[in-house]
Amino acid sequence: MTNYSHGHDAEKVAARYLEVYGYTIITLNWRHTRAEIDIIAQKRPLLRAKGPLVFFEVKYRKTDAQGSGLDYITPKKLAQMRFAAELWVAENRYEGDYTLGAMEVTGETYEITNFLENIN
Repeated sequence: MTNYSHGHDAEKVAARYLEVYGYTIITLNWRHTRAEIDIIAQKRPLLRAKGPLVFFEVKYRKTDAQGSGLDYITPKKLAQMRFAAELWVAENRYEGDYTLGAMEVTGETYEITNFLENIN
């Protein structure tokens, strides 16, 4: 199995996890010529108003031998994530609230080992 296919499998597991924990998946693997977003999800609120969108970066590591997946969310990566979110917002004329999030998926069984919202 390639790193690419492991990454996509990890993103699918992450999306299912988000659904269980109260999110609606808007898009998986959004691509633009200048950016990409792994998962765009919207938190389902308790009230009628829509919750904010969260633009998630999913980091998969087979082992933690080279550090955790979230160690790779550097200031440069965070800037790329902001840029991608802004492109999606502009392209879709979205006017609501949004934030950035990250998920770490580890091992052969794709265990969610870390989950962060609001990493802006």
